[in-house]
Amino acid sequence: MTHADPLPARAALPADLDEAAHRCLVAGFEGTTVVPDTLRRLIDRGLGGVILFTRNIRDAEQVRRLTDTLRALRPDLLVGIDNEGGGIGHLVTAGAPEVPGNYALGVVDDPALTARCSDALAGHLAVLGITASYAPVADVQRQAGNPIVRTRAFGDDPERVSRHLRAWIEATEARGIASCAKHFPGHGGTLTDSHHELAVDPRPYEELDLAPFRAAIAAGVPMLMSAHVVFPALDEDRPATLSRRILSDLLRIELGFDGVLVSDALEMKAIADRYGEATGARIAIAAGADQVIVAVPDLGVTLACRDAVLAALRSGALAERRVREAAERVRKLSSRYAEPSAVVDPWDTQAGLEAARRAVGGQGGPVGVAGAHVVDLFPAPHPALNWGGEDLPAAVRAVDPSATGTAVTGEPADPGALVEMILRRAGDGPLVVATSDAGLYPWQVRLSEALTARRPDGIRVATGLPERDAVVCSYGRGKVNLRALAEVLVGAR
Repeated sequence: MTHADPLPARAALPADLDEAAHRCLVAGFEGTTVVPDTLRRLIDRGLGGVILFTRNIRDAEQVRRLTDTLRALRPDLLVGIDNEGGGIGHLVTAGAPEVPGNYALGVVDDPALTARCSDALAGHLAVLGITASYAPVADVQRQAGNPIVRTRAFGDDPERVSRHLRAWIEATEARGIASCAKHFPGHGGTLTDSHHELAVDPRPYEELDLAPFRAAIAAGVPMLMSAHVVFPALDEDRPATLSRRILSDLLRIELGFDGVLVSDALEMKAIADRYGEATGARIAIAAGADQVIVAVPDLGVTLACRDAVLAALRSGALAERRVREAAERVRKLSSRYAEPSAVVDPWDTQAGLEAARRAVGGQGGPVGVAGAHVVDLFPAPHPALNWGGEDLPAAVRAVDPSATGTAVTGEPADPGALVEMILRRAGDGPLVVATSDAGLYPWQVRLSEALTARRPDGIRVATGLPERDAVVCSYGRGKVNLRALAEVLVGAR
């Protein structure tokens, strides 16, 4: 669909200010080969960047053609993607390196190994012509009930998180890729997913986890991403993305960050439901954000955000100086990172599996359960993060072809019938029951307890964070996480 985006001549801004306003936007879009006309016009007027998702990915050659096409329209256009590794797999079909995700890396606690994993991800981006990575996660996993950070964090200790952030950022920088520490000033102390509603971190200032962000800034991270989280100790009313006290006073003045501050996606309900994307864009830039992300593929939403910023400039509600300051930071970022490397050195293709094996292997756990029936209970993939993909039964069968399994994603309509079916399939052979963050999903607890009540010899394992009664944990559901867990289960290592 093509959206008209006229600007009345009588209300036109100076060309350089119009371009500056467009630099403050990062847009998502639909398509794998053709650049929509509306996006072309936005790029022509100075659009700062685009963000790719699974919807834009078919294979490696297609992605490189797409990024070359985008950059041919404007050489200084930043092309970014969420590239955390682990269970977030937008680039799986493009041959992304398999790394285990941050929590497993923190468990191993070998920053050099973290750097090798980060180097692999960044090298792959360079091959694809993607020059900005919205990673790593700098949040500290503080709340057992946090629904969104969890294994995306390097751990629950700020010092450990900080040292792995430094390793990740430095390795990414060495590849000429812009990294982005997120979600400032931290999403790990909440009990709410800001994709779905406004999140609040009620802790006093001295208990907030600012140390990892200080470490990221010291490591030279070129971008930070804000959180759609209210911190009453800092600002009683507004989420960080819209708070001048947090973005300007705390981040710029107190912490001394002078890189590009980008918002989390404005269509997340924490912003969209309470403020609307367009109003959110205007307030965020006024508060100190340099770029706002509009990740939805409907470019009409991006245009509405753009128009709100332009209208605020015309009326004086948004200061011209603030927009020019933001655009200059984006220009500097683009001058360093917009052009991909001409030559990309190979990366360590085994780093991810090594890390996953070391995370699982240090726990001991069961060995030699050949021919097991593996039950894998896990939540449906997160729509925004593309979690999902591999399941544990498939990983176990790859190591032990005699194994069988049942993957259950989401609460079953008839739990009793499912239990009976699983027990019939298992017969007298070994039974393995895997759960993934079962504390957040009571249906997993009920099913696992029903199964182990009938089969007390059943082996309980965890594929998210560690759980009570689980004898071994993979610390994530990336492909290599599940492979390493499968090897331990069947005694292959």
